[in-house]
Amino acid sequence: MPPRIYLSSPHLGSLERGFVDDAFASNWIAPLGPHVDAFQEEFARCVGAPHALALSSGTAALHLALQLVGVSAGDEVLVSTLTFSASVNPIRYLGASPVFIDSERASWNMDPTLLSEELEARARSGRLPRAVVVVHLYGQCADLEPILAACDRHGVPVVEDAAEALGSTYKGRTPGTLGRVGIYSFNGNKIITTSGGGMLVSPDEELVRHALKLATQARDPAAHYQHSEIGYNYRLSNVLAAIGRGQLRVLEDRVAARRRNHDFYVRALAEVPGITFMPEAPWGRHTRWLTTLTIDPARFGANREAVRLALEREDIEARPVWKPMHLQPVFAAFERRGGEVAEELFQNGLCLPSGSNLTPDDLARVVEVVRAVHASRCRGT
Repeated sequence: MPPRIYLSSPHLGSLERGFVDDAFASNWIAPLGPHVDAFQEEFARCVGAPHALALSSGTAALHLALQLVGVSAGDEVLVSTLTFSASVNPIRYLGASPVFIDSERASWNMDPTLLSEELEARARSGRLPRAVVVVHLYGQCADLEPILAACDRHGVPVVEDAAEALGSTYKGRTPGTLGRVGIYSFNGNKIITTSGGGMLVSPDEELVRHALKLATQARDPAAHYQHSEIGYNYRLSNVLAAIGRGQLRVLEDRVAARRRNHDFYVRALAEVPGITFMPEAPWGRHTRWLTTLTIDPARFGANREAVRLALEREDIEARPVWKPMHLQPVFAAFERRGGEVAEELFQNGLCLPSGSNLTPDDLARVVEVVRAVHASRCRGT
């Protein structure tokens, strides 16, 4: 049997190994060290952020970001509904309540019009949220200008969840760097990885300095161990930062490879009816971290789940588009504005294998299965 094809597996090379060997040779294994410092500096330059802080995960970065823009118990936070639960869980860590905003079709990200309507309604009733979390989905930036303008009108800080969008652009800038705080993920399936890790960026030097303190158990600057606020163990290890330094150097190669994957799928499935790929919005570059499409069962002959299961039978991993947060049992009690677009994308959406280390044969296997499902349904078999 041919090997399993994964949705988005890690892609490492010799650069990473060299940096890791250096970490071992220097005995800097702790969650501090020269590779952490260098990774932060190099990442900040890469994305165009004044300040960056390397952390243990993107979730940790979002937790700190929300706390440092003032979110606390009893607050409300507006957040994209079409996302992974890690975009919402930190809101609940802080005792705040999410309010879910639907997607628009140009990018599948937060709908700026619905966001503006929700902010206006809340301003009239004296219930403005403490923050807005906008998620940049599957490697594509949300339409940030109207989102930032709507939030600025009401004095609401924007936190950008760019966990899936490193390498993408918005009008020449990097998503994650336009709001008050931005966060990134280096989980094993991301476009670059440190196996587990994240980054917090901000133009606010004091905010990042405070984030550093909180991430290191909030230890006060004293010779003895003294603490005046609650902290966390959220720092990235020097070994993982070493991996990140090597990965960062090949980011553009990884983006190019994933975009080639997407282009291959588009060409190979162009004549198959009922398949529509996630659009690339006109305001920037989509990294195609995951190649994502929707399937119209009436035209294709089968639904998204039938295709996913056919791929799985051939040992090929595919995944439904994120189930919207307002449909999740754990968040069912919270408010939302809209939701129909996200629900439709979830109902019909599928993520195909997209790793930058896929071979032409891997891609051909995926296409063969998709085509075979359509052909068999057309024949009535």
